[in-house]
Amino acid sequence: MTSSPSDLWQYGDPTFGTDLTGYSVEATDGGIGKIDEATNEVGSSYIVVDTGPWIFGKKVMLPAGVIDRVDREDEKVYVGRSKDEIKDSPPFDETRYRDDAYRDELGTYYGGGPGMRGPTDIV
Repeated sequence: MTSSPSDLWQYGDPTFGTDLTGYSVEATDGGIGKIDEATNEVGSSYIVVDTGPWIFGKKVMLPAGVIDRVDREDEKVYVGRSKDEIKDSPPFDETRYRDDAYRDELGTYYGGGPGMRGPTDIV
């Protein structure tokens, strides 16, 4: 799925943007961790997931646009990416994660630029 850069950094459903901190995150093929931080900034929303022992304590940043749905009752967020796609994403950089260049790198990886293909696209 190719989306515009602005779509990638905003929630597909405005109700997703309420506080998601502490929610579990489910990839298309299983759980990946818990949300450590979530933002609701217009055009630049994201979640930071603490993967715990799954990837040896690594954190990953996911653009809000990869969220497919939120289950408030079970406190779970479902993302449209596989565990491997998330594991192979650019490393989370606490010193750069608010920078445009870092977001561009993530946007390219997750398929957010016009004409760019993400890891789940079939050519």
